[in-house]
Amino acid sequence: MAIPTPPLVFFADLSVQVDKPQEVGRVARGRRRLIPILGGEAVGNGWRARVLPGGADFQLVVNDTLAELDARYVLETDAGDLIYVQNRAIRSGPPELMARLVRGEPVDPALIYFRCSPSFETTSASLGWINERMFVGAGERHRDKVVMRFFELG
Repeated sequence: MAIPTPPLVFFADLSVQVDKPQEVGRVARGRRRLIPILGGEAVGNGWRARVLPGGADFQLVVNDTLAELDARYVLETDAGDLIYVQNRAIRSGPPELMARLVRGEPVDPALIYFRCSPSFETTSASLGWINERMFVGAGERHRDKVVMRFFELG
């Protein structure tokens, strides 16, 4: 029996507005930073949502080529449903480009590996199926926002 390769099924495009980093400093495993989330939007097939302010991206800059990201925030759909998002990601690239990203300078997103694994929790009747699926995605970091595309593993 051959195990099928799961297809990627489009789930949503997100644009998440972020504030200036809060630099915690060097800790045991790297440089710890917290990036406050200010707002944004998500657009999926047949649904839209806004990113509620108050979430954050908890980052660990492991070394000069790798950052581990753990963003947690809430979406509110146009129907009024709430979706809790936890998005774990890695971002890697050449040291000089990663340093520019950390400083908030522009970098061509095509030169950075930014992949993520979001998970969702909701009580929404129409979107409840997302509680029971796995998702992957890719992203781009810009000066004041993060843009991502999420896919369901079909």
